[in-house]
Amino acid sequence: MPSLTKYQALGNDYLVLEEADLRELGLAELTAATVRRLCDRHRGLGSDGILLRLASRDFRLRIFNPDGSEAEKSGNGLRIFARYLFDGAEVAHQGFDVHTAGGRVCCRVLEDGEVCVEMGRVTFWSSEIPVAGPRREVLDEPIRVAGRDLRFSAASIGNPHCVVPMPDPTAEDARTIGPLLENDSRFARRTNVQLLQVLDRSNVRIEIWERGAGYTLASGSSSCAAAAVARRLSLCDAEITVHMPGGSLSIVVSDAFEVRMTGPVQRVGTMVPDTSLWNDAPEHT
Repeated sequence: MPSLTKYQALGNDYLVLEEADLRELGLAELTAATVRRLCDRHRGLGSDGILLRLASRDFRLRIFNPDGSEAEKSGNGLRIFARYLFDGAEVAHQGFDVHTAGGRVCCRVLEDGEVCVEMGRVTFWSSEIPVAGPRREVLDEPIRVAGRDLRFSAASIGNPHCVVPMPDPTAEDARTIGPLLENDSRFARRTNVQLLQVLDRSNVRIEIWERGAGYTLASGSSSCAAAAVARRLSLCDAEITVHMPGGSLSIVVSDAFEVRMTGPVQRVGTMVPDTSLWNDAPEHT
């Protein structure tokens, strides 16, 4: 029976599944209900998402949130997938491309086992994120949420983000504000949310509410978006360490807002699901 491999990146864990193994696992396809059952920490294998490697000559990846929805891009997921390929001796230390719904990225596994990902260009333009309203760069705009008057900037690095500067954000702030912003009518595809505290020109701290996943210890794409917003607002320089509850990532934001992310990945182990796992998986979406 094929196995799924679990990795974690700063406390954000994913199961890696080969599309070629679906039939042997008793699955015709990977449905939203199947994703939810796999990710369920009480009734399934437990994870923050699924990385489905497509049967292709090149490296193609679909990324699923634990609620069964599909994500365009995931920084932690890409680092995990790169290590999965490296651990399977399919790639070496040279750079290689991975294709996602959010675009093609270049990954490289470093000598110390950390993974560097060229995440692509961040855009702040409303039509590209997308954000409702006239076409504009969505920077430092007012918003009222949970009875609080805040300001936000929006960005996309292949998936949408809403960055809210705050003096000392907490996990409770993220759990309160996050779901309201995720589902705000401004964001046609919903949005990831980062509560941003700028510590100095080279360090920021974020609390994260992830679209389709909820409160999250760490997020690679969130780190990239928050760092890019901090630089775009002239709050930080090009090299930024992003601190999260799960750990830190090193982000470099170029003058053109191309972003490079570097951080750790750990292999947890392999898991073999019983085919009976799908018998009572609810099929509602």
